[in-house]
Amino acid sequence: MAIDSARIGIVALVLSATGLTYIAQREGYVEKAYPDPVHGTKVPTVGFGTTQGVKMGDTMAPVRALVRLRADASEYELAIKRCLAVPMHQREFDAFVGLAYNTGAAAVCWNNERNGPSTIARRLQAGDYPGACEAILLYDRAGPVNKPQDRCSHPDNRTCRGVWTDRKALRAMCLGESMP
Repeated sequence: MAIDSARIGIVALVLSATGLTYIAQREGYVEKAYPDPVHGTKVPTVGFGTTQGVKMGDTMAPVRALVRLRADASEYELAIKRCLAVPMHQREFDAFVGLAYNTGAAAVCWNNERNGPSTIARRLQAGDYPGACEAILLYDRAGPVNKPQDRCSHPDNRTCRGVWTDRKALRAMCLGESMP
């Protein structure tokens, strides 16, 4: 684990170059809009995972995609600052913003089944930073889960192993460990 230094007030944190690069590498660049793997053509995606305002057939040049990635990431930063309003290490903030970029900020902040704060939010409010990082592994699905094999973490799942790989990497980032 990394050397533990003082946590930074949430208002002073911004996504680091490491965090932004991680998102760009995970999302990958695609020039022409494609259907979201889970939601299909209802959520067309282009560039580095941009969905807002995108229509099938849209294209985005690499430089514009990077500019849009930064703008999109800024929205997730603000959302995470609002719902996870505790001091954090840069690596923790980067990991939670990276998770929100992939799942949506609402999923990181709120648990609709419990109608209350997410496990991450509850653990952070309780000061359980390692537990909040571990909770990233709870985001192990891409779409509905009707049977255990639908979870990306299940050894027999062959449709979303990349999601599980990402969650393990974000957990490691959050804890300051080397990424798998």
